[in-house]
Amino acid sequence: MSAPDRAGAGRQLALATIAFAVSFYAWSLLGPLGPDLEDELGLSEFETSAMVAVPVLLGSVMRIPLGWLTDRHGGRRVFGLLLAFTPLALLALALWHDALAPILAFGFLLGFAGASFAVGVPFVNGWYPPERQGFALGVYGMGMGGTTVAGLTAPSIADEWGLAAPFWVAIALVLVTLAAFALLARDAPRPGGAAAGGARPGMFAALGVFRHSGRAWALTLFYFMAFGGFVAMFLYLPKLLTGVHDLSDSDAGARAAGFALLAVLARPTGGWLSDRVGAARVLVASFAGVGVLALVLAAAYESMVPLTIACLAIAVALGLGTGAVFKLVPEWFPDRVGSVTGVVGAAGGLGGFFPPLVMGAVKGATGGYALGFVLMAAVAAACLAVLAALRRGSGAQPATA
Repeated sequence: MSAPDRAGAGRQLALATIAFAVSFYAWSLLGPLGPDLEDELGLSEFETSAMVAVPVLLGSVMRIPLGWLTDRHGGRRVFGLLLAFTPLALLALALWHDALAPILAFGFLLGFAGASFAVGVPFVNGWYPPERQGFALGVYGMGMGGTTVAGLTAPSIADEWGLAAPFWVAIALVLVTLAAFALLARDAPRPGGAAAGGARPGMFAALGVFRHSGRAWALTLFYFMAFGGFVAMFLYLPKLLTGVHDLSDSDAGARAAGFALLAVLARPTGGWLSDRVGAARVLVASFAGVGVLALVLAAAYESMVPLTIACLAIAVALGLGTGAVFKLVPEWFPDRVGSVTGVVGAAGGLGGFFPPLVMGAVKGATGGYALGFVLMAAVAAACLAVLAALRRGSGAQPATA
């Protein structure tokens, strides 16, 4: 890639990261607003959990077709359409959030914003050579810091101007980002000058790798744990902190934002380390740390000091893991980055959908959250076992499929 192209790569990475961050700001609003909405609407524990988790569901499922569409039509077009749709769901939530049913319906549509991740990965990946893709994708992944901003600002905005105000703020942010993306974004030049919409397999053909590749399924498990664990912890922390430790909504939101900030900062570090020592080693450290820390949380989440230390440490471990997983995607499946990213990203999103529901059910059945954290440790142990099997089978050298 020539020097002008390299300069263009930095600009496109910045645009994609901002668009991803704004999309995630919108996507995650129901998490930090959950305690306020629960009080306003008189929701049960499970109803609140479902309300918070619903946007994650569509955001997970839609990553599969949007990743494939990005492979075919380019990230500029697909990301632009996604940014154009998101304000519609936000507008509906700003106008109709006085009952659970419309929140669930429009929150489901808000899930499209969460699918933005699967669009940005192939968009960014095309601008960078393999030896820099881990770090570049890690920087792009910092866009999940939009959840941090939401956690810090949404409860305060709602306290000051009402529950509709955070949605109006998000609408303004998305529209400004859409204008900048439409004016400045462009897709990376393809080898040989091929067009983005050139001859490429259909969606189901592109996903055929999942019929015969154990590595593809392993990546879904790894991201289910790493990113799903991050989303679930961020979304549920405000509820745990207000319910168990009697913190105010704004204080709980700020602490959850601190958790997200550490995970966001750790993500490019995970990508950078993966470029240098290999993604497998980074993932071993990540999953081992998550497993141990989840058990610490199971035993001590009712005490503020160990809860705080364990949550901050697990944020770093999860952030390192999210950065490492997507170093492997272009290495193992270089010709299907968007399609594989879609499925892997969907698994990560589902990893954020189910744990809040499980936590709500566990709390309702046992009166505490310990069993939920034990289950998290069990998933981390399963990831370590699968990773060990892959490393034994390939000598820890990921080959291209």
